[in-house]
Amino acid sequence: MAESNFVDYVKIYCRSGKGGRGSMHLHRAKYQPNGGPDGGDGGRGGHVYLRGNHNYWTLLHLRYERHVFAGHGGNGSKCCSHGADGEDRYIDVPCGTVVYDSETGKYICDVTEDGQTVMLLKGGRGGLGNWQFRTSTNQTPRYAQPGEPMQEMTVILELKLLADVGLVGFPNAGKSTLLSSISSARPKIANYPFTTLEPSLGIVPYRDSKSFVMADIPGIIEGASEGKGLGLRFLRHIERNSLLLFMVPGDTDDIRKEYGVLLGELEKFNPGMLDKHRVLAVTKCDLLDEELMEMLREELPEDLPVVFISAVTGLGITGLKDVLWQELNSERNKIQSISEGGSMIHRDKEVASFDRDFADWEDGLAVEDGEDIEELTDFEYEELEDEE
Repeated sequence: MAESNFVDYVKIYCRSGKGGRGSMHLHRAKYQPNGGPDGGDGGRGGHVYLRGNHNYWTLLHLRYERHVFAGHGGNGSKCCSHGADGEDRYIDVPCGTVVYDSETGKYICDVTEDGQTVMLLKGGRGGLGNWQFRTSTNQTPRYAQPGEPMQEMTVILELKLLADVGLVGFPNAGKSTLLSSISSARPKIANYPFTTLEPSLGIVPYRDSKSFVMADIPGIIEGASEGKGLGLRFLRHIERNSLLLFMVPGDTDDIRKEYGVLLGELEKFNPGMLDKHRVLAVTKCDLLDEELMEMLREELPEDLPVVFISAVTGLGITGLKDVLWQELNSERNKIQSISEGGSMIHRDKEVASFDRDFADWEDGLAVEDGEDIEELTDFEYEELEDEE
């Protein structure tokens, strides 16, 4: 994965801009010896936004951009001049990106649509100048407000691919072969375990110019939740899928047992994934005859649709598409999506997992000239000297 361009997990440090200082200035003119206060307000600090962009499909562009700083607000000046607002920063992310606080593990937001904008950090407000504090009893205020401090946060960006159907199976179960045979996707296919090292998406055409999106993830094995094989890292890419297609080879000794193992690993990763609709596909059926397939059908689970397929010969592929399309558009599936509010429920993460995944991550922050890296926590009026 170190040499792959598929990056779905990054850590960045974000900082909004601090507000500009209000001006404490007294108006001076040749024929106005008592011109009064005219100090302007400071500008607000820049905000930090997250923005969905369908032109990105990984987080590769953020892998080496570890720091995102918004601009600071300008200070107010004489003649009631308002300070310039700080420059806002937009972090473009692919649709399906989930954001967590790296220090607490709390879920922050989820960007799922192109153009969706979420404010991640708010810039500090600019301080008021002394012109704002003039009253009938205090006609020459000699104080102004400092700007509000900036906000900072280190966040974890986690990409979860958006697809309709997710493929679940052991290594060499025929997932990549199926995806390449029914879509234009070209995942790597070879005769050894863990050929697929990164998720792949494919658009599967259906009747009457209809289509649906299928996601292929690296194979999982028994004990993956304990770190065996490639672990369960890539299972987050099928958390959004409304339908899961379990794939078990027809030459397996016990298809029901292997299906149960896959189901158990999903439950350990996220118990909510068991509520998704499931279809079982028995692959590599070109090695089986009709009599053997009928015998296997009697031993398979009865609580989900079962399809016998062969991606090499095309056996059962049309029937598989029909079953998948029927399950995707079933009333039960639609009712479930509406009851869940149209989106998945995100759980908070354990901070220990972040520390383990980013053990070698360094922020590399440097203190700017004349700037204290520690934020001000108090917001008070500040006595300032007269500005000439």
